[in-house]
Amino acid sequence: MLPFALTIFTGAFLLFLVQPLIGKYILPWFGGTPGVWTTCMLFFQLVLLGGYAYAHFLSRWLKPRGQAVVHLALLLVSLAVLPIVPADAWKPTSGEAPITHILLLLGATIGLPYFVVSTTGPLMQSWFSRLNPGKSPYRLYALSNIGSLLALLAYPFLIEPNIARKMQAVSWGWGLVAYVSSAAWCVWLLWTRNPAEETPATRAAEEEPANAPSLRQKFLWLALPACASALLLATTNKLCQDVAVIPFLWILPLSLYLLTFILCFDAQRWYWRPLFLPAMLACFGWLIYVLANINEVRIAWQVPAFCMTMFVACMVCHGELYALKPHPRWLTTFYLMISVGGALGGFLVAVVAPHVFTTYAELAWSCAACAVLVWLVCLPDWRVPNFQWWRFHAWMAGSLVAMAVCLAFFIQSHEKDNVVESTRNFYGAMSVLEYGSETPGSRYLLLQHGRITHGFQLTDPDQRRRITSYYGEQSGIALAIRNFPRPQKRIGVVGLGTGTTAAFGEKGDYVRIYEINSEVRRLATGTNRFTFVHDTIALGGKVDIILGDARLSMEREEAQRFDVLALDAFSSDAIPVHLLTKEAVAIYGKHLAPDGVLAIHISNRYLDLEPVVENLAKEFGYQRLSISDGEGEKDWWIYSSTWVLLSKNKDLMTLIASRSETADKEPSKKVVPLWTDDYASLLPIMSW
Repeated sequence: MLPFALTIFTGAFLLFLVQPLIGKYILPWFGGTPGVWTTCMLFFQLVLLGGYAYAHFLSRWLKPRGQAVVHLALLLVSLAVLPIVPADAWKPTSGEAPITHILLLLGATIGLPYFVVSTTGPLMQSWFSRLNPGKSPYRLYALSNIGSLLALLAYPFLIEPNIARKMQAVSWGWGLVAYVSSAAWCVWLLWTRNPAEETPATRAAEEEPANAPSLRQKFLWLALPACASALLLATTNKLCQDVAVIPFLWILPLSLYLLTFILCFDAQRWYWRPLFLPAMLACFGWLIYVLANINEVRIAWQVPAFCMTMFVACMVCHGELYALKPHPRWLTTFYLMISVGGALGGFLVAVVAPHVFTTYAELAWSCAACAVLVWLVCLPDWRVPNFQWWRFHAWMAGSLVAMAVCLAFFIQSHEKDNVVESTRNFYGAMSVLEYGSETPGSRYLLLQHGRITHGFQLTDPDQRRRITSYYGEQSGIALAIRNFPRPQKRIGVVGLGTGTTAAFGEKGDYVRIYEINSEVRRLATGTNRFTFVHDTIALGGKVDIILGDARLSMEREEAQRFDVLALDAFSSDAIPVHLLTKEAVAIYGKHLAPDGVLAIHISNRYLDLEPVVENLAKEFGYQRLSISDGEGEKDWWIYSSTWVLLSKNKDLMTLIASRSETADKEPSKKVVPLWTDDYASLLPIMSW
C-alpha cells in the first residue's frame, strides 16, 4: 500500500502545483487576461485525458511486465526535458487570439512531464487492484485529490510569496525526480509478482463476474464530469473578469472542485441528495440575485456566491458520479470517461463559448445543464418499489425550476434595448451601448467590457471632440499633458478603450497607443462607432495603434522618448498585474523622456493600488503626485478618477500641483511589498 499511496500523493501534488506555476509564468505574455488560465486548464485537461487513455490501454493490452518496462522507460524520458522554464522564444509577437500558441507553448515546456504524472491515478490504482485482489482502489483516488488540494493551497500562501519563479520551476523538477523514484518502486513490485503468463483475458476470467456498464451509465460518466468542469471554468472566468487574474482566484474554485472529488470518492456518506439538491436550488437563486445586482454587491459576497454555487453543483455531479462507479474491472474505463468529460467541459468553455456567446453566458448554461442531469439521474428511482414518490417529484420539479431560472437569467441578459453591438473573443466580452437618444444633443455611445466602462463619446458633430469619462480637465492625465512645456508632444498610452486619450493630441503631436485586443481596435477606429482617433488625425496629429501586449511591445522597441506615458489598463477590476511590477516600470523608464511623466490610472472599486505605485516611485526615484478628480460638482460626462503621476521633473510636478484642486503628496497609510514579476499579491490591497 505504501509505495502506491506515496506515488499517487506525490504525483497529484506535482500535477496541480505546476498549474499555477506555469500559468503565472506565461500570464504576462498574453495580456493577463482570464482566457490565459482557461486555455491552460484546457491544456491540462487534454493532457490528463491522454494520460488516462495511456493508462487504460496499457493496463488492458499489455502483460504486467510489459506495462512495467514501457512505463519505466517513459518515466526516465520525462526527466530529460527539465527544467520546465518557458523559453523567451515563445513570447507572442501579435495580439491575435493566442489559444493555439498557448497550447503549443505548454506542450513544448511541460507536455511530457505533465503527461507522465497524469497517468499516475488510474495506472497505479489498476496495479494496486491487480496486486491486492479484493481491496477497493477508490480511496486512493481520494488520496490523489488530497495531494492536489494541498498543492493548490500551498502555492498562493507558501510558495508564491517566498520562492522566486525560477526556483519554483527548479524545485518542481526535483519533485519530479522523487516521483519517478517512488513510481519505479511500484514498477519493481509489479515486476517481482512474476505474472509472466497473465494476460487481460486470463485475468478477466479469474475475476468475479461483473456486468458491463450500460450506455446510459457511460453517458453519465461523461456528462456529469463535463458539467462540473464547465462550471469550474465558467466560475473562474467570472471571478477573474470581475476581480483580478491572479493565482489565488484560479486556485480557490479549483480547490473547491477538488474537494468535491475528495469527499465524494472517499465514501458515499458525504453526498446526501435530500441535503444537496435543495442547497443547489438555493445557491442558484443566490447567484442570480448577485448577478442581477452585481454593482451593489460587495466582493466579500460575490466570491462566496460564485464559489458556493460551484461547490454545491460539483458535489451533486461528483456525488452522482461516484454512485455510478463500476466494478474495479472497469476502473480505467471509468476514469477515462471522467477525463473525457473534463476535457469536453473545458473545450466548451475555452473554445466554443467565445464563438457562440457574446457574454459569459456559459455560467448560466452550466447551471442549467447540471439541473437537467440531476433530473435524468433521478428518473430510474421511480421504479424502486419502496421509493417515496413525493421525493422523486420534488427532485424533478426542483431541477426543472433551477434550469428555468438559469435560462431566464440568460435570456434576460440579452434583453437590453440599448445594445448597439456585442462581441466577445479571447480577451473578454464587450458591448457598445447607446444612451440619451431621446434628448437632442445628448446621445452618446459607451464601450463596456464585461461590466466595466472603458469610455464613451457624444455623437453630436459639435460635441464629439469633447473629452469624457475619466479624462476631464482636472484629471491627472489632462493636467500632465496640458501643462507639459513642449509645444509638440509625444504621448504614449497603454490601453485604447474608445480612444479618448487620442483626443489630447493636437496638430503636430504624436500619440502611440498600445492595445492587445483587436476587437477594441476595431470598435475604436470604426467610423460608425467611436471617432476620437480619426478626429485627431484629421486635425493634423499622428496616431499609431500597436497591437499586442504593451510590455512585450515596448521590450522590442527603440526608446520612444514619450513626454507623457499613460497606463490606462487598471480601471477594470481584472487588472493586468504584470504592468505594475518593478521590471515593467524599468521598461517604461526606457521609453520616457528624461523630463517625462508616467501617469497611472488607478481608479478601482476593489483594489487600492496607491501603495503599489508609491513603492515603484521610491524604487526608481520618482516624485509622486496623486490626483483624485472626484470632489465638487462636475459635468455629467465626467467620471470620478484617480491618477498617480510619477516624474523626475520637479518644476513640472510643482506646476501641476498648483493647478490641481486635489493634488496629494502624502504617502499611503497601507504598507505592501514591492511588486515584482516574482511577487505580486492582490490580497493586501483588496477592499472586501
